[in-house]
Amino acid sequence: MNDSALVTDETRAKIREVAARMWYTPHGAARSLITRRTHTIGVLLPDLYGEFFSEVIRGIDLTAQHSGYHCLVSSARHDGPRLEAALRSMRGRVDGLVLMSPEFTGELSYRTLPGGFPVVLLNCPPSELDCDSLTVANYEGAYAMVRHFVGLGHRRIALINGAAGNFDAAERRRGYHVALRDAGLPAMPELEIQGDFTEESGHAAALALLALADRPTAIFAANDCMAIGALSGLRDRRVLVPEDIAIGGFDDIPMARYVVPALTSVHVDISALGEQAAGRLLAKLHHPANVEISRETHPTTLVVRKSCGAQNGSSSVSASTPPRRSVV
Repeated sequence: MNDSALVTDETRAKIREVAARMWYTPHGAARSLITRRTHTIGVLLPDLYGEFFSEVIRGIDLTAQHSGYHCLVSSARHDGPRLEAALRSMRGRVDGLVLMSPEFTGELSYRTLPGGFPVVLLNCPPSELDCDSLTVANYEGAYAMVRHFVGLGHRRIALINGAAGNFDAAERRRGYHVALRDAGLPAMPELEIQGDFTEESGHAAALALLALADRPTAIFAANDCMAIGALSGLRDRRVLVPEDIAIGGFDDIPMARYVVPALTSVHVDISALGEQAAGRLLAKLHHPANVEISRETHPTTLVVRKSCGAQNGSSSVSASTPPRRSVV
């Protein structure tokens, strides 16, 4: 049953025929006690709702299955005790872990995971931990979006920010501020609305921006879900997009091209992001002594569609790399 080289093909076929006839299946837990492998990888994300996370999981799962592994998926929002409980629950059940959480620290790793346990961090803040990490070019993508709006003549560009304390949201906000500064435009606090990456928060943010005496002419939402919520809010108030207000999002989830008007967005190959994270983890599992620590940035591309008013069709524009510097 383990494809041992010590067993002949004739014997193997005979044993498997009997096993199939008797509905026999190897006991995974018992087998793992001997092999010390579960052939399962853990995936721990801050949420499982929405197309972004489903695409990440799809990429991880496809890569894992191709190598004979399965996935154990769980979520833990930005809450230290729940994250710790989720990590403890995976001990002994998985051979390695793909983790997306700003709360994961060296101290938490020491308390919850065995020494040398393979971990790949996905979209996490810079860490002192000796584990692989993979992040999206959040800063570059946000910079490209805002510069695109500036190029279209917009001077009052609003931001619907992502969840407080979220690394992606902070980097996208940083790109927004640097792009404004490089264009010679002042940052206007009233044009920044706090969201939480959900459609509901995007809808509420759009209504708050419409209530201003001097409305923005463009809105950059830190993800597509909030951008789609904002589109709905503007439609409720009979505000035309892009004629009255232009909108852009981030992630380029599959739904972005099907809303009306089609959404301009910063494209992230989300499924490939999951594939890359799983590939790094599997490489560590198969060749633990030969794989060096890798810290990679996943590129982004600006996809121009009707919601920004640039044109009637759609096109892709490579996101230029802006200077990496802090906003003062």
